[in-house]
Amino acid sequence: MSGIKDKVVIITGASSGLGEATARLLAERGAKLMLAARREDRLQSLAGDIEEAGGTVAYRVTDVIDRDQVEALAQATLKEYGQIDVLFNNAGLMPLSPLDALKVEDWERMVDVNIKGVLYGIAAVLPHMRERKTGQIINMSSIAGHKVFPASAVYSATKYAVRAISEGLRQESNGDFRVMNVSPGAIATELTNTISDASTAESVDELYEVAIGAAAIARAIAYAIEQPDDVDVNELIIRPTKQPL
Repeated sequence: MSGIKDKVVIITGASSGLGEATARLLAERGAKLMLAARREDRLQSLAGDIEEAGGTVAYRVTDVIDRDQVEALAQATLKEYGQIDVLFNNAGLMPLSPLDALKVEDWERMVDVNIKGVLYGIAAVLPHMRERKTGQIINMSSIAGHKVFPASAVYSATKYAVRAISEGLRQESNGDFRVMNVSPGAIATELTNTISDASTAESVDELYEVAIGAAAIARAIAYAIEQPDDVDVNELIIRPTKQPL
């Protein structure tokens, strides 16, 4: 518990799914939260729940594809709490489709959110963590960042990129901060709702019949954060026991 209490944590994509579950758990364990997402109504509701339960929380409407908004998120966090201990780069999209479907707009959106959004988050907090010589950056990859399957080519490419960014950042950290990459399998969230290709959606629905709850990932995030500063949990792969892929 002491490894989480009073740590200032930014969570992107906090309005639902893995971000929401992580926010609720970290708040219970005493973290000071800055929640970020595009849906203000969801952020307000979540922040209200956390405050009612005695937690410390603020939020800022943020679209991670806009670098200025992400920078403003970091500055708002510093103004609110005076420091940033953890960035959880959680925002992401998964509109899977075969390449032949030519869903170019989906490809561009995935690159913007899944890769550039992660980089913008890193850029926003890195100078502060370098100056303090402490901090932790947690990036959300996926099983698709370890394995490519039909209809996942572009999504997998973005998640392989997140793994590469995470490892490169770890090697460049010089011990000033910690870096973790998280690769979930089938987790019951809204992530699959962005799949517009009918055949792909059907096959994914079959895979997600074994999906586990978002709380499983939240517990993993909490585990990594609560470790002492000289312990850096770099990579976690978490999927349902029954998931074949």
